[in-house]
Amino acid sequence: MQVTPEDIDRYRRDGAIVLHGAFAEWVEPLRAGVARNMREPGPFGTENVRPGDGGGSFFDDYCNWQRIPEFTDFVRNSPAAAMAAQLMDSRTAQIFHDHVLVKEPGTPKKTPWHQDMPYYCVDGMQTGSYWIPLDPVGSDNTLRLVLGSHLWPKLVRPKRWAGGEDFYADTAQFMDLPEIEDGSFPILAPALEPGDAILFNYRVVHGANGNAGSGRRRAFSCRFLGDDAVYMERAGRTSPPYPGIDQVTGEKLREDWFPTVWRAD
Repeated sequence: MQVTPEDIDRYRRDGAIVLHGAFAEWVEPLRAGVARNMREPGPFGTENVRPGDGGGSFFDDYCNWQRIPEFTDFVRNSPAAAMAAQLMDSRTAQIFHDHVLVKEPGTPKKTPWHQDMPYYCVDGMQTGSYWIPLDPVGSDNTLRLVLGSHLWPKLVRPKRWAGGEDFYADTAQFMDLPEIEDGSFPILAPALEPGDAILFNYRVVHGANGNAGSGRRRAFSCRFLGDDAVYMERAGRTSPPYPGIDQVTGEKLREDWFPTVWRAD
């Protein structure tokens, strides 16, 4: 896809942009990668549906792009990194991690409203996370995003998805999540086809409804870091945790862990 100056301005203003057809030729390889990931989960593979949640299944797993060849191919050879860098207005794109999210039919469990950045060992404004549906989604079960929330003055207090507990013991630096559903905030909830994508800033508040339909809702996410992204020490174990990273706040994230996969030059 051709990234235009208007696209860059929209991403800077809204923190999110819809990219129709951006990865149409990557749908089948990514479906194969998701199937492999579900057969062979990594150490972070999780079932988010608990007893009392109404049944169904909500599987997620991350940090598998280096061991699942379909994901490696996407990170290295798709246009994702180049488009993310251009929309972030960055001269480089480092890969942060991948994330697979699968909601089976008849799963009422919601993805709660949240920002990604409070969970991450990252700070900066030049960030981009793709959400790529591998099945058709309507406005009822698509990703929902609060436009402009990347510009809020403080990050939202992170919670655990499965149980709703505070993610860190020290949460004083975070703000409470406002009431999103009262009509005060502009919400983007696009119907999408497989291979369409949403790119959004790590600071954008987003969430998703359950999957009440008869079809699966598979989604692949791939997250990139731009020029101003730096390591940030958090008040506890981050998600992903990256034990032994051995960095201090303000340093560029180490390239042996997070390779630069696209450069403008």
